[in-house]
Amino acid sequence: MAAPFAARWDAEADRRAKLRTPENLKRLMEAQKAHNSARATAAAARSQRQAARKASANPLSTGRRAARTADKAARTHRESAKTALKSARKNYPSTLRAKAVQAHAVHAVPGAVSSWLMSTADSWTVWPASVSAGLIALNAGALWLGRRTVTVAVDDALSAEEQRLVERLDPSYWAQHADERGLSGTVPAPVEITPAGLVTHVRLDGRWKPSSFRAKHEEIRAMLGARTDLRMEIKPGSHGDRATITLRTRSAADGIDLSGWTPGAPWGVDTVTGEPVSVPLGRRMLIAGTSGSGKSWSTRALLAEGSEYADHRLVVIDPKRVEAINWEHRARIAISADEVLDVSDELVAEMHDRLRLVPRGRDTIEISTERPRITVFVDEGAEVIAMAKLRKRGDDGPDYSRIMENLSTLARMARAAEIILIWATQKPTMDAKGGIDPQISAQITYRAALALSTSGESRVVFGDDATEKGWHAHELPMPGVALLRSGPKAPAHAINTRAFSPQDVIALPDRPVWRRQEVPAGTAGTSAPAPLRLVKETPAAAVPAQPTAPVSNRDKVLAAVQTGARTVADVALVTGINKGTVSKQVKALVADGLMLRADDGALSLPVAGEVSA
Repeated sequence: MAAPFAARWDAEADRRAKLRTPENLKRLMEAQKAHNSARATAAAARSQRQAARKASANPLSTGRRAARTADKAARTHRESAKTALKSARKNYPSTLRAKAVQAHAVHAVPGAVSSWLMSTADSWTVWPASVSAGLIALNAGALWLGRRTVTVAVDDALSAEEQRLVERLDPSYWAQHADERGLSGTVPAPVEITPAGLVTHVRLDGRWKPSSFRAKHEEIRAMLGARTDLRMEIKPGSHGDRATITLRTRSAADGIDLSGWTPGAPWGVDTVTGEPVSVPLGRRMLIAGTSGSGKSWSTRALLAEGSEYADHRLVVIDPKRVEAINWEHRARIAISADEVLDVSDELVAEMHDRLRLVPRGRDTIEISTERPRITVFVDEGAEVIAMAKLRKRGDDGPDYSRIMENLSTLARMARAAEIILIWATQKPTMDAKGGIDPQISAQITYRAALALSTSGESRVVFGDDATEKGWHAHELPMPGVALLRSGPKAPAHAINTRAFSPQDVIALPDRPVWRRQEVPAGTAGTSAPAPLRLVKETPAAAVPAQPTAPVSNRDKVLAAVQTGARTVADVALVTGINKGTVSKQVKALVADGLMLRADDGALSLPVAGEVSA
């Protein structure tokens, strides 16, 4: 209450002190001298005018007119000198202390005299003097209190930044400066020091709601003088008239070694509690993070875990190639559009085979070494989406748009078949230039975001209420700090992720690489390939038995035509290979002269004894 009065007093005192320069003093002395001279001249002129009146009764006489003119000029000069003196006094004012003494003397002296006059021989009336003394004491006390410097006792163990923040979060400092930032009516409680930083609970008066207080985050940051990149969370408090400010000056994960990887190691450490955080195998996941956020280093531990065990396999789809080649010794990699189309077709076919084997009463198949869980990692979804928009090359060329159809199908249906999609992107928007398809995003529950570019990207990853709940992935430090949300109703919490270098990946031991093998009905997923057969209403003798199982798709297509398949559809039905891949292989075989195609599309082999259509 006294601080504004003291501030105005000191400001006025400083203003007066700055004006009391030697130059202004010289001007004041000259103005006083000129004023005194003008007064003397005016007094002399007045006396001469009075003498002229006495000397002549005629008001029009020469003597009286001359005296009158001289008196008028002297008075004008005196007023001009008086005005100049006032201006000089303003430019060289008396000190504020002197003015205060003069002001208090106005009531102090009369008060003392009044007390003496009102007293009697038996008693002394003191109230006029007491009132005057009280006013003087009130003025002096208000100045002392308003000038008092607020000091806050802080722990020496805190960092310099934390000490400054604790001082500014103290209620005494806050109350003095809240009005300057438009935060009057809010008072913070003393700061709590936690392993994750500083926490204070703010009381809000009747004009405030937690949401309106959170909207003032820029003013609060300026009030505290906090770094721009310091994570500050403002959330509703325990009651409707409370809000909580958390400043992440620390991390509970500090000092914990998160380099490298061993089987079963947690993915990261919670920065608030210090508890290890693991992502269970078999969870569909979205991982977003701008360039330089540590997305690749953070996801490698998940991929290593998903390819380590005998009943797990890894598929890496990476159009940029850089990440995929690190995993070629323990994962099926797909880089070109043709490879991505082939592997996605195989995965969809594998999914349908497995779904027929899900037993009644279960949600998923039982994974085993014969039917392993397949983790499909898409590194940079925006490039895969762009790849799927490539124009179809000729009538028999592959239809790349089927890539996104296949991946969407895997996202919707493949979990029961234990084919798990992990989608990573730098740009997690859902528009034409974005890095994730809305159909795929809708199926993913586990969501992790390292540092993002905008608050809009944070909302895409965590939902429209991300800003309201303080899930600001666009404010995360880089690299290696992520917000992880394990379900649509679970809160997002910050973690330090495990760092896994490319050299660490290359040093991992080799593991089996998954490739789809067609198997007899009812045994999908077993290791022994099935003999190919043409499913047509044809006598069994007309379809000779296949002596050996083909190894490559090219061999399978040749074998199918040899056994009686005459169209691309027949070959796809016999081999289980998708029509696009069959069409591509047929085109290559015709170009090499190993297969013939009639005008009506019928296929045959250019050897004696081929079976006619």
